[in-house]
Amino acid sequence: MTTLIDIQEEYEFLEADDRYRLLIELGRELAPMPDALKTDATLVRGCSASVWVYPVTADSALTFLADSNAAITKGIIALVLKTVENKSAADILKTDIESALAPFDLKNQLSSNRTQGIPNMISLIRETAARYAG
Repeated sequence: MTTLIDIQEEYEFLEADDRYRLLIELGRELAPMPDALKTDATLVRGCSASVWVYPVTADSALTFLADSNAAITKGIIALVLKTVENKSAADILKTDIESALAPFDLKNQLSSNRTQGIPNMISLIRETAARYAG
């Protein structure tokens, strides 16, 4: 399993086009999300592309299924989910997702259309974790 740090180390050595390819590959590695879960309730608001995020509990961990209709956006949500991978809902609430993503400098690496939904992705993950932790 690739960690966020492994991805960051690889990302830092890549040129812009290869960074896009890395994000696309991360999106391809997401577990498939059944179409039945791609509903208005799981849709992340404020993204230029459609992004769906659905919580799944396993043991004490809160994980997420996610998908997007855009390859790079799917890679972005995969990267966001790497920051909270295999954590409990309480630990997700303690995680500074923005700081974990800061080394990727996504706002300067990608167009504003591609990054505008990231705060909403993070917000949805935190709101979901708060429901499960509460």
